[in-house]
Amino acid sequence: MRKSERHQVILEEVHLHNRVLLTDLAGILNVSMDTVRRDVKELDEHSKLRKVHGGAISNGFNIYTDRSGEIFQQDSKVRIAQKGISLLKDGDVVLISGGSTNLELAKLIPAKMNLTFFTPSLPMAIELVNNMSSRHEVYLIGGKLSKESQLVTGGGSINSLSDITVDICFLGTGYIDYSKGITEADWEIAQMKRAMIKSSKRLVALTISKKLNTVNRYKICDINTLDALVTELEPNADLLRPYHDNGVELI
Repeated sequence: MRKSERHQVILEEVHLHNRVLLTDLAGILNVSMDTVRRDVKELDEHSKLRKVHGGAISNGFNIYTDRSGEIFQQDSKVRIAQKGISLLKDGDVVLISGGSTNLELAKLIPAKMNLTFFTPSLPMAIELVNNMSSRHEVYLIGGKLSKESQLVTGGGSINSLSDITVDICFLGTGYIDYSKGITEADWEIAQMKRAMIKSSKRLVALTISKKLNTVNRYKICDINTLDALVTELEPNADLLRPYHDNGVELI
């Protein structure tokens, strides 16, 4: 595979999953770690992505202001967010993680609804505060903050979640598959998301269809733990049928 082709694959993976590991990229490309490390460094130097320890993240990952030029498949994510808003009820207590699709949902929160938000994501907290009305309350869950994901992780945050029960959780998904469930590339983030699920009465995933049928190393939950899956597709799309067959509501 030529270098230009490798670069294209790397960028597609980074845009799709926001954060990817060098080891995963080396496996996808079937090249050495040294090769993929050089490729990522070169793409970073050309401002195509951001090189981080052990991997790479997209330029728009968890950036909450003026993101219009950075969002991968933004039109699809706005459509998904619009569908997600329809699941909110007045008076709901909402738990929401980060991610570009969830951030699009935060921009559309109806000002007239009485809503309480809990989030372990710093960009999400800022987005919610920037768009909040007098009817909204926003709580940032405390703990160890990851520099790369800007998500709180660790025992303190997980313990905090054990003290609350929310009506609905919008869980950001890096990887989702009807047989392998929801998975993550980062162990601490996976543990945080498990705690979020335990604190929630209703679990919803907002995801573009390109993320469907993708898997990584750390399992968060089985697919039938999910109450609803929201994509840009129509609910009767063939790609979604296995999820429906596993008891997931399609929106």
